[in-house]
Amino acid sequence: MPALDVVDDRLQQAMKLVLLATLPGMLAAFWLYGWGVLINLVLAAAAALAVEAAVMHLRQRPPGPTLSDCSALVSAALLALALPPYCPWWLTLSAAAFAMVFGKHLYGGVGSNPFNPAMLGLALVLVTFPYPMTLWPSPHGMDLPSGLQHVFGIGQMPDAWVQATALDSLRINKSLTIDELFAGNPAFGHFGGRGVEWVNLAFVAGGMFLLQRKVISWHAPVGMLASLFIISLLCWNGSGSDSHGSPLFHLLSGATMLGAFFIITEPVSGPRSPGAKLLFGVGVGLLTYLIRTWGGYPDGIAFAVLLMNLCVPALERFVAARQQPEAP
Repeated sequence: MPALDVVDDRLQQAMKLVLLATLPGMLAAFWLYGWGVLINLVLAAAAALAVEAAVMHLRQRPPGPTLSDCSALVSAALLALALPPYCPWWLTLSAAAFAMVFGKHLYGGVGSNPFNPAMLGLALVLVTFPYPMTLWPSPHGMDLPSGLQHVFGIGQMPDAWVQATALDSLRINKSLTIDELFAGNPAFGHFGGRGVEWVNLAFVAGGMFLLQRKVISWHAPVGMLASLFIISLLCWNGSGSDSHGSPLFHLLSGATMLGAFFIITEPVSGPRSPGAKLLFGVGVGLLTYLIRTWGGYPDGIAFAVLLMNLCVPALERFVAARQQPEAP
């Protein structure tokens, strides 16, 4: 049992550092969207912990060690940050509960899940409730009482309160040039999504902290960001109306940096070896761009991660085979 206790202590310490590293991004998102970010976090965390405790009770196992390792809180936080602020309460609870049951405990609990739990929960609501997932609020647009009314369906918000994201606006654009989009569409900022640029940079700061503390390695983030940069550069058509956006636009829009430093570095559903991690990140970056540009969803990181989760065993075998010395 001492060895198990050591493993649990290391997991708990790593999860606490991950939660700490998300704080810059959380604060930036709170500055941009207001109380909806905090409401999402509270609802997702409450649902994740409640479902985790219920499942452990059904399995006749003590819930204390599982709840205290903070892994459920990390999954809840990543899921909440990827959901639109002020989305309906039932959507957040559904995503968090599905993530815990089908993304984690169905396979035996922490350490056994082949899919990223947070992204599995996000994919569920993207597919089953596509309309609420498109309702992103305008920056700095709502106070706490109004936000609670909207989340719990008490009050109706005006249509002008929501807007398409920069990624969605670019995906459906057919006639305006990139310069015209940046000049006339309020969803666009200086390089990427308005305000979302700063949120992404805040997550970079948190990612640097995790790298410095050796909680994560550089391989998966570098692979994802490099492949996303290269493919967007190769497919970039300047400022024309058929342009798919510059490399900087793709790096600083959507959940790019949250995905690169916090989602694809999840140690259980991702690869173990450095080479496989690098290839895993490359695959996520390429798939994210393809889904953003030609798919039916504006961001695509959730689906990219889940698809690459399926490829993890093959990536590990490929890297191991390449590293084996040739027979004389």
